[in-house]
Order: sequence, then structure tokens, then C-alpha cells
Amino acid sequence: AVHEDDGLRSAAVVLMHGYCHPAHERAVADAARAAGFTQVSCSHEVSPLIKLVPRGDTTVVDAYLSPILRRYVDEVAAELRSVRLMFMQSNGGLREAAHFRGKDAVLSGPAGGVVGMARTSRQAGFHRVIGFDMGGTSTDVSHYAGAFERALGTQVAGVRMRVPMMNIHTVAAGGGSVLRFDGSRYRVGPDSAGAVPGPACYRRGGPLTVTDAQVMLGRLQPAHFPAVFGPHADQPLDTEVVRERFARRAEEVREATGIDRTPEEVAAGYLEIAVLHMANAVKKISVQRGHDITRYALTSFGGAGGQHACAVADALGVGTVIVPPLAGVLSAYGIGMADATALREQSVEAELTAPTLARVRELCDSLAARTRAELRADSVPDDAITTHARVLLRYAGTDASLPVPLGDLTTMTAAFEREHRARYAFTMDKPLVAEAVSVEAVGASGARDDAARAVPEAAGPAEPYATVSMFTRGAARPTPLHRRRDLRRRATVTGPAVITEDDATTVVEPGWRATVGEHGHLLLTRVTPRAARRAAGTDVDPVLLEVFNNLFMAIAEQMGVRLENTAHSVNIKERLDFSCALFDAEGNLIANAPHIPVHLGSMGDSIKEVLRGSGDALRPGDVRAINDPYHGGTHLPDVTVVTPVFGEHGTGIEFLVASRGHHAEIGGLTPGSMPAFSTTVREEGVLFDNWPLVRDGVFREAETRELLTTAPYPSRDPDTNLADLRAQIAANEKGIAELRRMTDEFGSDVVRAYMGHVRRNAEESVRRIVAGLSDGSYRYRTDGGHTIEVAVRTDRAARSAVLDFTGTSPQLPGNFNAPASVVTAAVLYVFRTLVADDIPLNSGCLEPLDIRVPEGSMLAPAPPAATVAGNVETSQAITGALYAALGVQAEGSGTMNNLTFGNDRVQYYETVASGSGAGDGFDGADAVQTHMTNSRLTDPEVLEWRFPVRVDSFAVREGSGGAGHWHGGDGVVRRLRFLEPMTVTLLTGHREVPPYGMAGGAPGALGANAVERADGTVTALRGVDSVEVGPGDVLIMRTPGGGGYGTPVR
Repeated sequence: AVHEDDGLRSAAVVLMHGYCHPAHERAVADAARAAGFTQVSCSHEVSPLIKLVPRGDTTVVDAYLSPILRRYVDEVAAELRSVRLMFMQSNGGLREAAHFRGKDAVLSGPAGGVVGMARTSRQAGFHRVIGFDMGGTSTDVSHYAGAFERALGTQVAGVRMRVPMMNIHTVAAGGGSVLRFDGSRYRVGPDSAGAVPGPACYRRGGPLTVTDAQVMLGRLQPAHFPAVFGPHADQPLDTEVVRERFARRAEEVREATGIDRTPEEVAAGYLEIAVLHMANAVKKISVQRGHDITRYALTSFGGAGGQHACAVADALGVGTVIVPPLAGVLSAYGIGMADATALREQSVEAELTAPTLARVRELCDSLAARTRAELRADSVPDDAITTHARVLLRYAGTDASLPVPLGDLTTMTAAFEREHRARYAFTMDKPLVAEAVSVEAVGASGARDDAARAVPEAAGPAEPYATVSMFTRGAARPTPLHRRRDLRRRATVTGPAVITEDDATTVVEPGWRATVGEHGHLLLTRVTPRAARRAAGTDVDPVLLEVFNNLFMAIAEQMGVRLENTAHSVNIKERLDFSCALFDAEGNLIANAPHIPVHLGSMGDSIKEVLRGSGDALRPGDVRAINDPYHGGTHLPDVTVVTPVFGEHGTGIEFLVASRGHHAEIGGLTPGSMPAFSTTVREEGVLFDNWPLVRDGVFREAETRELLTTAPYPSRDPDTNLADLRAQIAANEKGIAELRRMTDEFGSDVVRAYMGHVRRNAEESVRRIVAGLSDGSYRYRTDGGHTIEVAVRTDRAARSAVLDFTGTSPQLPGNFNAPASVVTAAVLYVFRTLVADDIPLNSGCLEPLDIRVPEGSMLAPAPPAATVAGNVETSQAITGALYAALGVQAEGSGTMNNLTFGNDRVQYYETVASGSGAGDGFDGADAVQTHMTNSRLTDPEVLEWRFPVRVDSFAVREGSGGAGHWHGGDGVVRRLRFLEPMTVTLLTGHREVPPYGMAGGAPGALGANAVERADGTVTALRGVDSVEVGPGDVLIMRTPGGGGYGTPVR
């Protein structure tokens, strides 16, 4: 029973497959209520959709928030007894106060902005718009093309939500974003000054922010801004402190770089970076989803939106900006204009056939009746209610579902293929699966789409209210200032100009013109062409250094999105076991998205091998594939696809782009291509040795299929290999397209120069760290009895270090050998983690480091030595040896806990979480992927749906973390029950040698593997083992804990 003093009042009930088998959840809920819980949320009611983890998170959020919201709603209702009280939901619709739930409240404020944006844009005659909502701490961007875009899977503040929400992307760039200078680069955010203390100009001692930059440049005018600051809330914005702070910052920049900038130029540089952050956010909800953004208008709202809208539109190539009436409070206005809605979803998970369609129609009819009943309970008349049914479809074996209107099979299939082709640039020859249905009932609000007064007409240029000084085009210039309330219909304002109103300020940039629309909208259009190429030199500039750093990173991220979207295999699409990066003409890593560390540090060797092996033979339209560990690869499952980028007219390679994906089946002795006992590399699968995958723009499918199927140990799934290789090619094409845009804007010479500058910036960051390190060494013993020995010798004057692996065991007869590229990856990862700053992981980090690996050792083997475990297990050991030699932190689990299982029909690969190591000032984390792996597990309900296994349990292994003043993280216990015969292969470590503690901390617990047979007998397995299992057999994996740090406190 629940007692009054224990504080527990809410329960979240989440059971496996509760979305389709709710009886047990109902029984648990009844027991919870009987025990005294006043709030019980069941996952099958909150989110009746497949995927346990996000459905569970959503149910916990609902159980936590609903009682709090109920108290708040009751208090508001008590004050408004005669008023019909409705609340905005995250899906953009209103619900009566009595039916408002926590799960529907998470993004309700931004959702109101999307509704207001859509309504006011439509009123102005625009049906394709990008919403740009910039406030004090962040910017929300959204897409509207005649219908609200909702997402069923959203991550909010780290919590995975599985309920319909407006599809909104948020970036940490708002008026309060803090402006910093790190000695080399200007930095904007992600930290914010918030409302208190707020920007420096708010008179509360706050830091320099984006808002202060606007004040510095005269884009915000204190005389035309509410005077609500100071101790008595009656003073204007403080311009003096802003000028003083920017003058001080300009001096900092001059002392650090030798570049002499005025305070105004410094402020303008920060705004350029802020605009880039916001433009990249817009691309995530438009370009990355296949929308041609040049066909859209940008609707700007929020208190700070109008100050940046023209600049953001220029960065995106958009020629029209809409600033609606009440732009500063449009979210509140949108809530008032919203319709009442009720949404219901239900999983289907069946191939789309005629019988399935009949079932889908029945489900939709049932959900429509329920949603209508809900709106009638909210006092919405039945004749005001309409319902809309949609079906989420996806290709079998994939995870990318798309909604289409309910219709007949032909119509739905055509709609899905059309949307899939627009989003991902291809369709597949696979059956369609109906994943879920969604029915929305809409009760029209009857509110008018009219935010504005009737605006009198006065065509022609408007007379300014005042003339102010604004910094634009490199100088302070007299600039007209208009009050929006004075502007008449069809009046025009040509930039540069400032338009003020009670709740917002709009800046009309040079080359833009604002026209007042029929209903009071400001319609801004570019009237002079934007410069095709920016004037930028090749010498390093602290503003452009940050701009290019962000641009390079954004290219790699967009490549990753394209690969995730277009890949076919579970391993790449869902476990995200892939990486994308771009390189200079010499094969030096320039930037990467935050993907798999062991991939990224070693990809440079693959690129250089392509350049060495192909030389002048490469030409435009060529793509190479490589996985050979002795020619730039790491282990065979990791296939790298490399595309050179040539200059204009095909003259010379200027850049290269590459994507590496872990192919869960590439041949070899056992299904899953991670054999436990391979002794040569050819026993591990198919080799791609600088393989010409595309020649002159033609995909060599027949030749590649022959390679995959005729190797000594061929692939068991060549179709998926080919499909994923196509996806990797598509990801590279995305990178090339973005690089072309960059060179068109800045010029190839400038882009090449800044590739060098960002590498040198990373180099300098690592040199600063090396200068503070002490010499150290460590002998790291593996379960196999082998040793990795490393000595770190620093030269503080030169700010460099030697990392000498002399003494490491010789080449091994098994497969724990690691090519030198894996050593490079581990070193790059470790030293990047020592830099407590946001720098790209690029090859510049390695410049201060001299890595010495003895030839013929297990870290520099000779062919044809086996290497499949070297990439996954030995890389972790190298990382552990380096951290120990540097005295940085205790060891994490020191293993990826690799598990593969399969047969001729299915193959699957995963790495299992464990505990991370503690350090000085922090505990280790429980149940996480550590160091050289960064992938995720497949959701247990999806795993059971697609593979003949059952997840009996997956739990934190309590007490497995090492004791210490700072304790190590706990590992996990994972039990998988098999439903048909399989081959299980394990490549795991620290089953005999425990993960070390540090500074008096205890080691983490050893891991252990076993098989529990269907008859109840238990057989212990080695850390490296392979076993045949049958129906009813259970694999038990106990992963190690992390080491503790410091003597335990008694």
C-alpha cells in the first residue's frame, strides 16, 4: 500500500508488447490503484504503438506530469468558473481542461506557434512555408505545406516521446545565446543567459549575447524598445555596457590573432555565426527531408525572429519572408486560433494486403468513433467534427515509416512511393507493411483567420518615423526607422531599414523590400540578387573559422542523415553503426558527424590507400569500396565507400567524401561475419581491396554481386550488401552536393584553405592539452594473456608527445590483431576526449603526436592475419592502456561485448552495454556503450518482431561497478531466448582480467557468458566462443562493470 509519507503517488505501467496485448497492463494498473496510487498511466493507453523504450518513456512522462497539470488546471478553472477552458496540446489541437494529459503538454507552446504560423501564412496567400520562431534561449523551426507535419517519434530534452507532436526542430540559438571567444574562434551558444541575468544590456550583469550584438549594431534601438530594466523596471536597454564589453572583446581578438576589428565588426561576426546555426536547423526539417526550400517562404515570428529573418533567408536561398501581425506573441495567438482535436493511434504491424486493409478500415472506423466521442465530451457539436485517417507504411525490414491517407491499395501504394522517392530519392522492391493507423477528429473552432485590423491603403514608399544609425555592409549608416502601426496597406519599406512594434523588431536588410499586405502582414522580398560568391580571403579569420567549422560538420551530418534514411539493414538504419566524413585532397580527415569513434579515426588510412592505389586512374564519376585491413581497412564488416570530388572541368581531386557502414553479413566462417576462431582474414568474409564500385557514374552491380557471392567465404545476404552500398553512395553524393554549394559561394581556394585552418585549430587545442600532461606508461594484459604496452613521453616545450607501443605482444594466431589504423583511431579518440571544448575530431589532433608501433606486433600485423576482433575488442584495450598511462580515469568495461547470431535465413549483430569507468570528480555511468563504440541496441519489441528470439530480461547488473571515492558504472545482464536453431558467436573481453580501478579505486566486476539449455542445464562460455543453440535455449551475458577511482570512503 502507498503511505502518506513516502511521496509516491504516480505509477507508470509498461509491459513488453502491451500495445497489442494490454490485459496484463490492465491487471497491474488495477493492483496499483488498489494499493493507493492516485495516478496510473498505462502504456497501451498512452501510446499504443510498437517500441518499448519510447512508449515507456512517454508513459513515465505522462505519469509524472499529469498530476502536476491537473493541480494547475484545477487552480485556473477555479478562477474562471464561467469560462470554457481549453488547453493546447503538443499535436496542435485544443482539449477541454478535464481531458488534458501530461503526455500531450510537452511541446504545447511551440505547437501554438506552428498553428499561428500556418493560419497567418495561409491568410497571406502562402501554403508552403518554413516556420522560424526565434525567442530568448532557442529557435524552433517547422515545415508546413498545406497540412500540419506531426512526428510519432520525438526526443525532447533526452526523453524519447512516442505520441503525435508537431514536427519541430529546436536549435540552441536565441537572443540570449552567449557570445564567447576561445582564442581562435568566435562561439555562439549553446549556453544561454536566460531571463535572469539575461543579456548584458538587461542591466543585471549578464554576459554578452546575440541580443547585445543587435544593440551594438543599432538593429535594436533602446528608444524604441520597452523600458522595463533596472532595479525599478523603468530603464531602457543599457547601450553603454554593450559598447564597453564589445570594445573589450575586440581587444581580446586583436591580442590573440593580430586581427584588428572594430566592436561593431566583432558583433557582426557573431551574428553571422548565429544565422548559420539557424539556417542549418531549417535544413534539418526541409532539405534533409527532400523539400526544395527555394519554393517556400520563411514565416518569421517570436521576439527575435524579425531581427534575423532576412539574413537566414539569404543563407537558405529563400526569397520571401512573412512577418505576420502579432509576430512577437504568435504562439499565444495560434493557441487562440486552434481547432479542438482528438488523436488516436493503434499498431497494426502487418503486410499491406487486401485482408490487412479490411482490418485497417475497421480499426480506423473504431478510432474515428472514439475520437468523435472525445470531442463531443469536450462540447464540440457533432456537425462541426470531421475525421481524417492515415496509415503509416514502411517497406518490410526497414524502420522508416511514412503517413499516407487511407484509401485503396493502389492509391496508398502510389502515395507512399511518391513520398518515399521525394524523401529518400529511391523506392524498393519490397512488400509494404502497415505499421500503424492514426485517426484525427477535428472540431472546427470557428475562430477567424484574422489577426489584424482593417488596414487603410497608402501605396508607395512609407515615410519613416525617425532616422537612426545602424551598422550594415561594413559601416554605420543613417537608416530609416518605421513604426509598424503607422504603415498602411501596400506601403513599401526598402532596406536597410528598421520596423518596430510593441512586441518585436524587424530588420529589412539591404537588397530586401517590405510591403504591407492586405491583412497587415509584412511581406519581405529580395529585390536585388544576392551575391553569387562571398568575398573571403584564404588567411585565417576567427569568424570564418567558426563558420567553416560548422559548415564542414553540417556536411558530414547531412551525409549521415542520408545514409540512415536510405540504408536497408537494421545494423545501419536502426543501430546507427556507420560514420560519414570529409577529407582534403591528401586524405586528411577534416570533419565528421559524431558517429562511431573507431571508424572515424581510421578512415583516413582508407582514403589514403585509395589515393595511393588508384592515383591518376580516378576520374569524375568513380567510387571505390575498401575493407581490406592491409590496405586501409580495419575489419571486413566495416566497408568504406570513397568518392573523390574533382575541380571544375574534372581537373584534379580537390576533396574526398566517405561513408563507412558495418555490414552485419559480409561472409566468413559464421553468420554475422564476426567469427570467434578465424585465423586468416579471408575466413572473415569478402575483401574489397580498392574495389571500383562505380565507374564513370555507372554502378557495377553485376561485378560487385559476383565478388560477394564467389569469395571463399561468400556473403549470405548480397542483396542487403548491395542495397547498403547504394545508400553509402547516396550519402557521398549528398556530401558532394553540399561541398559544391560551399565552393560556389566561397571559391575552392578559400574552402581548401579553411580545411587547413580547422585542422590547425584542432592541432593547437591538442597541443595545449599535451603541454599539461606528465609522462606515463602501462602494461595492459588481455584475457588471452597478451600485452599492449605503451609509454607516453611528453615534450612540454614543443607541446608534443611520443606514444611508443614497443613491448606489445607479437602478431597473434587468432583474430585479435589490430591494423595500425585502429591504433591511430584509438589515439585520436583519447586525445580528443582530453580537450574540454567543441572542436572537430580531425587529423589535426594527431599532429602533435608521434605514434610508434612495432611492425609484426599485434598492433601492426602482416597479412593474412585475422583482424575481426581487433577493430572491436583490441581498440577498446588500446584505449584502456592509453587512459591508464595518462592517469586520466579508471577503465570502462574495456570491451564492446560483441554478439552475433544467425543462420542461413537471418543474421544479427549487436554490441551490449556495460559500465563506464570513474574519474576524479565523477562516477562511472551504468549500462552505456563506452569509448570506441557509439551504437545503440535495437528496441526489444522490434528485435522480437523481426528475429526468432525473445528478450527474457535486460537489466542493470547491480554492484558490478568498482568501489571507490567515485564508483564505477554497473554493467548489464542480458538474456536472449532463441526460437529456432542458430549459431551464436561471442567476441567479448574482461571475462578473466577485470577492468582496472585507479588511484585506489577497485576494479570492475568480471563479465561472464553462458548458455542455459532448454532442459535447464547451464554451460559456461568463454569470452571468445561460438556455440550452436536450439529452440528454448537462452544466452546469458553479464557484462563487466567500470573501475572505481580513489580510495573508498569508509
